Amino acid sequence: MAKFGKVIIDIASSLVDKVFDYILPYDIEVGTRVLVPFGRQVKEGYLVEKTDVSDYDADKLKQIIKPIDDFVVIKKDQFELAKFLKQKYNIGLCDSFRLFLPSEMRTGKVKELVSKVAYISDDETAKAYMANLRSTATKQRAVLAYLLEVGEDKCSKINAQFGAGALKKLIDDRIVLVREETVLRKPLAELSAKPNNVVLTKDQQRVVDTISTKTGKYLIHGVTGSGKTEIYMALMKKTLDQGKTGIMLVPEISLTPQVVANFRARFGDEVALMHSALSAGERFDEWRRILLGKAKIVVGARSAIFSPTENLGLIVIDEEHDGSYTSESNPRYHTIEVAEKRAEICGCSLVLGSATPDLETYHKAIVGEYHLLELKERINKKPMPPLEIVDMCAEVQNGNNEIFSERLKTELKNTLDTGNQAMIFINRRGYASFLMCKDCGYVPKCQNCDTALVYHKHDNALKCHFCSARYKVFSECPECHSKNLKFGSVGTQQVVEEIEKLFPGTKVLRMDNDTTSQKNGHYKILSQFRDGKAQVLVGTQMIVKGHDFPAVTLVGIVDADQSLYQSSYTATERTFQLITQVAGRAGRADLQGKIILQTYVPRHYVYRLASGYDYLSFYKKEANLREMTNFPPFTKIVRVLFSSDDEELAKNSTKVYYDSVKDLSLKHSGQFVYLGVSKSPVGRIQNKYRYQVLMRLKLEESDDIITQLYRLCEENKKNNVSCFVEINPQSLS
Repeated sequence: MAKFGKVIIDIASSLVDKVFDYILPYDIEVGTRVLVPFGRQVKEGYLVEKTDVSDYDADKLKQIIKPIDDFVVIKKDQFELAKFLKQKYNIGLCDSFRLFLPSEMRTGKVKELVSKVAYISDDETAKAYMANLRSTATKQRAVLAYLLEVGEDKCSKINAQFGAGALKKLIDDRIVLVREETVLRKPLAELSAKPNNVVLTKDQQRVVDTISTKTGKYLIHGVTGSGKTEIYMALMKKTLDQGKTGIMLVPEISLTPQVVANFRARFGDEVALMHSALSAGERFDEWRRILLGKAKIVVGARSAIFSPTENLGLIVIDEEHDGSYTSESNPRYHTIEVAEKRAEICGCSLVLGSATPDLETYHKAIVGEYHLLELKERINKKPMPPLEIVDMCAEVQNGNNEIFSERLKTELKNTLDTGNQAMIFINRRGYASFLMCKDCGYVPKCQNCDTALVYHKHDNALKCHFCSARYKVFSECPECHSKNLKFGSVGTQQVVEEIEKLFPGTKVLRMDNDTTSQKNGHYKILSQFRDGKAQVLVGTQMIVKGHDFPAVTLVGIVDADQSLYQSSYTATERTFQLITQVAGRAGRADLQGKIILQTYVPRHYVYRLASGYDYLSFYKKEANLREMTNFPPFTKIVRVLFSSDDEELAKNSTKVYYDSVKDLSLKHSGQFVYLGVSKSPVGRIQNKYRYQVLMRLKLEESDDIITQLYRLCEENKKNNVSCFVEINPQSLS
């Protein structure tokens, strides 16, 4: 037995992000969580190595107190992945390990749910006991009769039915025995779907056969409704037949119920569900099922890539273009990059799928880093639904200042009259984007953040979408006391109100962050709409991706321009993706679909190309623009953000760092396309002042430069100032 163990202490600090030597009291497996003395405290840690030698005097080493669990929490491939995360994203090993297990485990707030089950010790003894009971012991007699009939049952159920006293007396007399058994909390247990024996089309079978032939990285570019999900399930079936496991990632929690239902119908209890909206107990139990090999397929959002699957044979990332695959809070990482590394470590295939691939991903496929597989037709062989562009400037000129164009109102009426369903997309929650005084121009802002407050009519409140602070709505301007107030751009609440006004009696559902905040909120809304309990679904990006509603024949895009003018180099790409994805919700069954898109710039090329679902032409034009202007995928954007309660401290730290990077840029002549320093576009969030250094790097030496940028961050760290590096950030806000 090895004498010493090397332990990573579970403290998120770069000062202790290293191994510490301890004496092994007995054999403990590598990857186990352990309790260790650390200074004057007892801390949790991870045993990462066992050895017979130590660089330190054994007399001065302390001993590991004990293992915390009776199982290994960090598998061998996860160790390799943790090292990659540390190097790639400057994440401490401790922070990396935390990604691999439910957070509540670390705090001791979750454990196995144990149920007590009662059963008869011996039938003949029990019958004799019953015969000798007093005539008044009716409840004891009833409990025994019940258990003799059913064999066994939960103590809680028996107590509820017959009273706790009767069962306790029988247990005390050893007539009834009790055993404990683990109860697994099953998320979305009510989900059901009928197993369907789908016969793949020739195109689908071609894709499955190609991927099954050779391990590698694949991009499936398939139009909406082309049957990508069936391909994923066919690939998972082959993976399971080989005795291996699989991970299936979806971008939104709202998509998870539909995917889980389909996978459970095909694979039963071999499917585990992992995402942030599960309860602590559900997440722990699903994690345990995966760890113990009882679940072979993991379905979930981005965090599911860290699941403790063994013998991994396949990773699938659906809607791979989606921004939610990028973690924008600590620890920061790009899910696809992590998946690429995990696939490399495990020697398994990685399959990405999308109707509108991320431009960088498609570029990788074009240059041969991914195998590109195309699906150009829908399963039902019908063409993509026609997309009609409505010029809202012309609507205003004709006297229509309402939310809906006359064309959209007409089509919405026709849809409702024929008993079909409609989806209305508006990528802004709340009632209005802001409230403004028309006389003096006052716009209420959050006291904690430099952002305008959004008006939420249903709550009669002004809310900050950055820190969730709430404020009272005013009826007159607090600055000039004018009552002449106006609302900004419309949100989901106002759209719902307008539909209910135009079409009284129409049942409308709203799906956004406000209506889905409670447990299973997504599932309940989508289930109601799928079951026909509402005619119209109004929502934000949540309704755009992957949903399959056979009765939806109309999709209305209320304000297509909202995403087009965001301050991001990906604004045009995101707009094209949103339009194509939401358009794909219509006409997925036998009924013909139709899309009405409202815009104030109808001649913009993104709408022309989106109306023809012409992704390839869009890619060529957008890639050409980015190459000429030195934006990804032809460069890398790096943002280093500093934040602090003290604005001067944040500003000074940013300036010092900028000067260091300036010196670095001189050493790497020609590799910096751009280098600048400024206040962040949103200068304050949650009372933290924010400044940033922004740069664009040529690809040749970018990895080396980024490593040095991380090092400079560590060297310039100060108390009360946070500093982090983002590569190709989704947003600069």
